[in-house]
Amino acid sequence: MASFSFTTRIRTPTLQSHKPISKFISGTKPIKIPCNLSTNPSKNRPKLLCLRANSVSSESSVSTTQDQVDEAIDEEDDDPTAEMSYLDPETDPESISEWELDFCSRPILDIRGKKVWELVVCDESLSLQHTKYFPNNVINSITLKDAIVTVSEELGVPLPDKIRYFRSQMQTIITKACNELGIKPIPSKRCLSLLLWLEERYETVYTRHPGFQKGSKPLLAVDNPFPMELPENLVGEKWAFVQLPFSAVQEEISSLDSNLVFGASLDLDLLGIEIDDKTLIPGLAVASSRAKPLAAWMNGLEVCSIEADLSRARLILSVGISGRYIYATYNKTPETTSEAEAWEAAKKECGGLHFLAIQGDLDSDDCVGFWLLLDLPPPPV
Repeated sequence: MASFSFTTRIRTPTLQSHKPISKFISGTKPIKIPCNLSTNPSKNRPKLLCLRANSVSSESSVSTTQDQVDEAIDEEDDDPTAEMSYLDPETDPESISEWELDFCSRPILDIRGKKVWELVVCDESLSLQHTKYFPNNVINSITLKDAIVTVSEELGVPLPDKIRYFRSQMQTIITKACNELGIKPIPSKRCLSLLLWLEERYETVYTRHPGFQKGSKPLLAVDNPFPMELPENLVGEKWAFVQLPFSAVQEEISSLDSNLVFGASLDLDLLGIEIDDKTLIPGLAVASSRAKPLAAWMNGLEVCSIEADLSRARLILSVGISGRYIYATYNKTPETTSEAEAWEAAKKECGGLHFLAIQGDLDSDDCVGFWLLLDLPPPPV
């Protein structure tokens, strides 16, 4: 296993219920991480195909021939009103068991002067891509359920086992539609392919649409609620800012399956993130005498990101779509503030990439839990 390089080691000598109190026992100079990073959302992605150029009110579908596909590719940049329905021909439809979904209004007005809604569906690898516009007066769980079935039938893929979504305001509609289809809805901001695709669509599609409303704010903004105290079953005993070369991070990720370690990875190639093997990736190591149960509990959450709240001298853990917890606190001094600032700066240098590692002991080379995380800004829609 890889050896962690500690930026700062922080101990928690005494735990109070739901509130770890951390104390710095050593300090180092701020980290400076060199990074060769590309976060172009479209890099290394399949071509986004527009196979249907329907109006908002249209309900028709079109059977696709290869000539139509080729023509659609050529005309993609010319028609921002076009809809999309695409399945990578080299992908086994049966292998796509999880979808990512957004169902929300867009900064586009229809002929009635009302905001257009859009369904965007993809899988993690973007082998499946589907978009469809809807008028605002048909937004309900029945419309969504029928649309999910349509995606399945049009593309010849089975209904997914799970659907991830990131807007808490749509939880009722999405949950009801999924439950009626026997699909497990998962509220999670780990819809990274979807989030980056929406950012790309904002620049390449929505802003070029004839109904685009510049300066229009998202109708359903992503939640960022005040953080709560950490549930007792998620409390660790010690924690530390650490860093690993990217090659060692990849080694840890490979152990998720081979060593049955709890955690989650990210497809960085798909996300268009290029990092040199020697680049140091910032992370947080958490140690506990009950490391395995702690990692198992954490694995039941959709862990999204960790951020240092510099003004309040604490770390915030984000999970699901709106869960935010005070993961740890520390004594606020110039030294500790400098360390937290350096950790955040390192994360920013890596395009938001960081990790969470759970261990039995901070001096151990072995992890029982490892989550690769990406701190992304909310989508512009």
